[in-house]
Amino acid sequence: MGHTTSEGERRVIQPWFGEAKLGIFVHWGIYSVDGVPESWSFFDGTVPYDRYMAQLDGFTAARYEPAAWADLFVRAGARYAVLTAKHHDGVALWDTAANDLSVVGRTPAGRDLVAPYVDALRARGVKVGLYYSHVDWSHPDYATVRPPGQDPAERGNPYSMPAAGDESSERWANFLGFHRAQVRELLERFRPDLLWFDGEWERAPEQWRTAELARDIAELSPHTVVNGRLTGHGDYATPEQGVPVQPPAQEWELCLTVNDSWGYQPQDTRHKSPRRLVRIFAETIGGGGNLLLDVGPKEDGTLLPEQAERLEALGEWIGRHTDAVYGTVRGLPHGHFYGPSTLAADRRTLYLFLFDRPNEYVVLRGVRNAVRSARVLGTDVEVRHERVGGLGDVPGWEYVHLTDDHLDPLCTVLALELDGALDLYGAHTRD
Repeated sequence: MGHTTSEGERRVIQPWFGEAKLGIFVHWGIYSVDGVPESWSFFDGTVPYDRYMAQLDGFTAARYEPAAWADLFVRAGARYAVLTAKHHDGVALWDTAANDLSVVGRTPAGRDLVAPYVDALRARGVKVGLYYSHVDWSHPDYATVRPPGQDPAERGNPYSMPAAGDESSERWANFLGFHRAQVRELLERFRPDLLWFDGEWERAPEQWRTAELARDIAELSPHTVVNGRLTGHGDYATPEQGVPVQPPAQEWELCLTVNDSWGYQPQDTRHKSPRRLVRIFAETIGGGGNLLLDVGPKEDGTLLPEQAERLEALGEWIGRHTDAVYGTVRGLPHGHFYGPSTLAADRRTLYLFLFDRPNEYVVLRGVRNAVRSARVLGTDVEVRHERVGGLGDVPGWEYVHLTDDHLDPLCTVLALELDGALDLYGAHTRD
């Protein structure tokens, strides 16, 4: 974390996070053997627990090449990646000493899979993220307390909640000791740049003792960014599977699947097209967020060609429009332009993202600045623009004229050079 704080003080996040724009989420675990929904398949009763855990015997990581992953992530334009070190099923991808449920001792993979991932990312200058689920539906002491206010007669899922009369604060304390031991292992062995928690919904922050955990993380690894699922103590918000129409005021990150599944599920062929991914990416960075785009490797460690191709396509588009992505901040508020935008750090260049073919021109509204030039980013093409209307302090409309031969097949970006730092104009009245 940036620094420790008193209650209610705004925390300072590590600057790399807001500058990164794109991260790659990797959901990899034993659930990839049978291609079932990660952890949820036994929790929801679609797969018996014993059958789910029998996937341990088929998890080989036989073709796992973290260097190839890292190279692909770099080509995609990603500045960080997040690997599921432990999902809700409790199976650790590293050689944990806290219990015996890891791929090291229980699967044919037979080795720590986190360490080479960390080394490969760091060798390429990519920030290292590790996902860790607070919940552990395999741990014998996990389902021993329930959140405040839950009726014992409505137990809920037996993997997460105790039956009436089976509550035990002592066993819950044992679980928290296990939880803290694993978090310490991740921090001390791997020194991650980002710790991505999940599963916070099943207990109250006081039960997780999140304030205490936040202090421990800050002491053990003060440079580590922590997501908002360390409730009340995270560095940024984590909306999921949909761009917020009103983006959070704080730092944030959208986690999104390439298809509809987090982990490998062979029947899920609904991969989003490169155009859709570029559109979502533009909407996200235009609102000041990062996109954490998820892929699900097979049990042997290989990525689906369909997913790798989409990362490549996204990276190629970013490469043509680098200036509108890196080194920018969130763009215009809604209403000034019908699409996303970003703004250069000095606030003197405005980047407009065009998803659709314009009907002769696009329009910028409510900008007092004069536009010195308008060009199609990624080309040497300057386009005609004109200011129409306006009165005194009230700016008119800036019309930017385009033809079809100016357009990028995925998303066109216009770079507008302003005569000074962006100066916006909002409501006015003669009442």
